[in-house]
Amino acid sequence: MTDADLAAGRIPLAGLAGLGRLDLAAARRALQASGLTAEGVIAVVDHAMVQAVRAVSVQRGVDPAGLALVAFGGAGPLHACALAEALGMPAVVVPPRAGVLSAVGILGAPRQVDLVRSWADPADHTGAIAAADELRVLAARRAAGPAPTVETWLDCRYAGQSHELTVPSVEAFAAEHARRNGFTMDGTPVEVVAIRASARWPSPVDTGALRVPDRKGPVTGPAVVAEVDCTIWVAPGWRAAVHPSGSWLLTRVA
Repeated sequence: MTDADLAAGRIPLAGLAGLGRLDLAAARRALQASGLTAEGVIAVVDHAMVQAVRAVSVQRGVDPAGLALVAFGGAGPLHACALAEALGMPAVVVPPRAGVLSAVGILGAPRQVDLVRSWADPADHTGAIAAADELRVLAARRAAGPAPTVETWLDCRYAGQSHELTVPSVEAFAAEHARRNGFTMDGTPVEVVAIRASARWPSPVDTGALRVPDRKGPVTGPAVVAEVDCTIWVAPGWRAAVHPSGSWLLTRVA
């Protein structure tokens, strides 16, 4: 894929983040040796990405045509315009530090300790609640951060079912079952099959203090925007402008 993007002129020959100058001739030889063209490789990859987006939107009853596509990862913004066009999406958002967004996310995510235990007597709700309180104390002890927030949960089901729902209490199970499945089973005993406790405390890293990349626009496609952690391909018929948030906002040219 990198060879194809390079051969198609979507990656600068100067390279990124100190990688050094890239070898365009080597990329072309690799494609030729495989009997492929850069355009063909890009088309296949774009199609696979479109299907992946459809799986988490159309197949779940969500029309992507009313949404913006958030593109991140080192190569995600190289293909975002094509995906948005195929799905009828009006805009693409490329956030600051897009190439390392997952790393920034995990650094800024709350720390968490999760404990779970099976419950041997499904009908003993009182015992399950007491055991959950004990698990709450244990989770708090294992938490390494200061003043963690601790929550307990119960895995519940109707007697005879083979799947459970995680709810904060037995009393909350019927409403959650109705929300998830559209019905309740009045008169059927509720069983508790497991207890859970989660202790959470804030990340020590303030991701909001990270420097926002110096982005300058607008840029009208076709154009390549090279940043230290990713490359953005502004396709023909698209325009990229810098949003007040620091994100690139790519929209179709009227």
